[in-house]
Amino acid sequence: MTETGLTTGDFTETDEPFSLFDLWLKEATASELNDPSATALATVDEDGLPNVRMVLLKEVDSRGFVFYTNFESQKGREILATRKAAMCFHWKSLRRQVRLRGPVEVVSDTEADAYFRSRPRGSRIGAWASKQSRPLESRFALEKAVAEFTARHAIGEIPRPSYWSGFRIRPLSIEFWKDGAFRLHDRIEFRRTEPDGAWSKVRMYP
Repeated sequence: MTETGLTTGDFTETDEPFSLFDLWLKEATASELNDPSATALATVDEDGLPNVRMVLLKEVDSRGFVFYTNFESQKGREILATRKAAMCFHWKSLRRQVRLRGPVEVVSDTEADAYFRSRPRGSRIGAWASKQSRPLESRFALEKAVAEFTARHAIGEIPRPSYWSGFRIRPLSIEFWKDGAFRLHDRIEFRRTEPDGAWSKVRMYP
């Protein structure tokens, strides 16, 4: 039994997805070699063509799943245009997967400022120097930009760029999957019709 009141073996019996995700993330943190918070983030462009890439989950609570990025990047532009996204976590060491999707909101300036201040100084410089997702003429050009912004912010705090902030996915569905013998996996999905609505749960065929 854990502090959430759940055990790994009875995950299909829980009626609240965020506490179950918290448990699984804690167990993944203990068992995964690298980046247990890494997740595949899916968005779509103006033609409806999907894009997917790995990002790091930075916060999760009952409001949703938060990550940070340059809003002028491809994923930033696509999310701002559609306000929808999906995530998939896969913890190979535990043979588990969590999928979720839903509408997206921008985090508050207070949240974004606090997280930006917590980042290593070099990462904060990088947020200023990198024109994320846009063509780069050479590695030297990037290194030159880093040097310029390092000199510009040599003293004092480094402010958060106006184009850099966080997104929060407010899931309308969250699916938990656990590997089973002979491909007879355990799989449950939580669903709701609006971000603050009540959850329903259904057990799915593998």
